[in-house]
Amino acid sequence: MHPRNFKKILTALVWSSSVLAYAYPDRTVTLVVPTAAGGGNDAMARVIAQKMAPLLGQSVIVENKAGANGSIATEFVARASADGHTVLFGYVATHAMNPALQKLRYDPVGDFEPVGLVGYSPTLMVVTPQLKAADAKTVLASIQAQDGKLSYASAGNGTAPHFAAELYKLNMKASWMHVPYKGSAPAVNDTVAGHTHIMFPSLFTALPHVKSGKLHPVGIAGSRRSPALPGVPTLKELGVPGVDVTQWYALFVPAKTPKAVVDRLNAALNQVLTDKDTVARIEAQGADVQTSTPEELKTLVRDDLAKWRRVVQQAKLSAD
Repeated sequence: MHPRNFKKILTALVWSSSVLAYAYPDRTVTLVVPTAAGGGNDAMARVIAQKMAPLLGQSVIVENKAGANGSIATEFVARASADGHTVLFGYVATHAMNPALQKLRYDPVGDFEPVGLVGYSPTLMVVTPQLKAADAKTVLASIQAQDGKLSYASAGNGTAPHFAAELYKLNMKASWMHVPYKGSAPAVNDTVAGHTHIMFPSLFTALPHVKSGKLHPVGIAGSRRSPALPGVPTLKELGVPGVDVTQWYALFVPAKTPKAVVDRLNAALNQVLTDKDTVARIEAQGADVQTSTPEELKTLVRDDLAKWRRVVQQAKLSAD
């Protein structure tokens, strides 16, 4: 190709990208949440959608597409038009844990353009008050004494509550039954009601129920205590090693979405996450706000996917 023609093509591409960024968005943006309404992911997504709308100059609506452990929503966004009007509120389960556990109809790396991180939340081990367990050692003693008769709830196979419980089981040689749900909200509700006994939800999801006394906190499944519950020790402090499950949340768009659109979404998201009201509302529920570039998020996804694949092999986990 003649250098002059190549320069013309390059100029046209840059120009069209700039025009697209200027025009974007030209209609309502849909933020798809892969969990049921009422859970921690949903609450966080709604705060972000409300704050991003005026920055983008268009309405941002939240659409819940729960099911198949987040893969229904994630696949839906992967197949959506790559124009930035359909955005996924993804998290560690959709882009690392579930893909590490089983073959899905989407590629967590190849089918998406990362937009940016929203934040992190540690996982909290909780029990139903009906179990009357004071600490992690009492919980373990109850599990061992009842020899598999106790049950733990998860938000579905391949989710953080599932992985955390299985890591606990692996490291403590525990025995219990797994009851998977279609999202964290129904799983938490059944644990509150005593239909299941134990759960490892995100602190963001669990905190309101802990504060109301509907769930009893046992220990943080993370590397450090949380300022939201400073009196609750880590499981490691309580003699339970190897259960470190920190959940992260982030925005993604379909692969091949123009960089100019990704950059605009990233800038709007990062601006929202510097808003004092937004930060206060998210952190009051036990999550830590954290921004990133798209490139930093891409690295996080790749690293976490490799990490949880190793865990799946070590714990011999399956989707069954």
